Amino acid sequence: MIPPRSAFGAPPRGGTASGPAEPVPRRSLATPLLFAVLLVCAGSAMADDAPQRRALRVCQDPNNLPFSNTKGEGIENRIAEVFGKAMGLPVSYYSFPQRMNFVRNTIRYKLPGEDYPCDIIMGVPVGFDQVSVTKPYYRSTYALVYPQGRGLDQVRAADDLLKLDPARLKRLRIGVYDRSPASEWLARHNLVDNGVPYAMLNADPAQYPGEILEKDLAGGQIDVAIVWGPIAGYFAKRVASPQLVVVPMRSEPGVKLDYEMAMGVRYGEREWKQQVESLIESQRPAIAAILQEYGVPVVDESFAARKP
Repeated sequence: MIPPRSAFGAPPRGGTASGPAEPVPRRSLATPLLFAVLLVCAGSAMADDAPQRRALRVCQDPNNLPFSNTKGEGIENRIAEVFGKAMGLPVSYYSFPQRMNFVRNTIRYKLPGEDYPCDIIMGVPVGFDQVSVTKPYYRSTYALVYPQGRGLDQVRAADDLLKLDPARLKRLRIGVYDRSPASEWLARHNLVDNGVPYAMLNADPAQYPGEILEKDLAGGQIDVAIVWGPIAGYFAKRVASPQLVVVPMRSEPGVKLDYEMAMGVRYGEREWKQQVESLIESQRPAIAAILQEYGVPVVDESFAARKP
């Protein structure tokens, strides 16, 4: 899974500005018909030349639970297996850490005379411009996570945290990944001094995103964490003691916390993208069951920022 783009800055926006329209030259009525025929022929030739798929080849991070790992234990591994079964194909994985240049080194990677090693990224945010993005298959949001029984049990929404006694609020140590939407939320509510920053990109291949919850929050080094929803839900279920409470957060004007997640394929592979989108539609019940099993806080459009 590629994190929501705003974790590294402003969300991508599709499209480009167009210049003034140029005059259209006069042409014969036969030209559009000829052009259409050529397109149909070209499309047929491309379809005939497309290699037959022998496997569903997935680009993945080898150590990125709850999304993927080499043991096939992640959300995206499970969904890939559902797709493979529906297609009647085995699933294979090409692994590369989702640090820098993940897309370039996986779905775009091709040596002369060789095929691409993988054909689909199972988790990208809608609006991600490095791949051709499918229709979304779930929507989640950043979440507050805190240990039950340590003085925050009344917090059932982000506003409840902000309404704590100022002296109590001032003492809270809030773990966030640096330069993420969680950092922006702290800044918006004058809580930067409360923040305990964690590096967004870590060169250590053994590091995984749930450490902030499993180790530091459960161990008492921080009092609250704000992390991407699937990470919150999965590791809150995995920590036996103390019990961790997950509170989904709503986006606010100027701070986007909710994101629609989709899948990504290479640009120009229109038929493959359509096939993936058909699988998303036909397998929605199975996808929903997997997300529920992993504790993903799935939200609807009401979690988007309200317009002023």
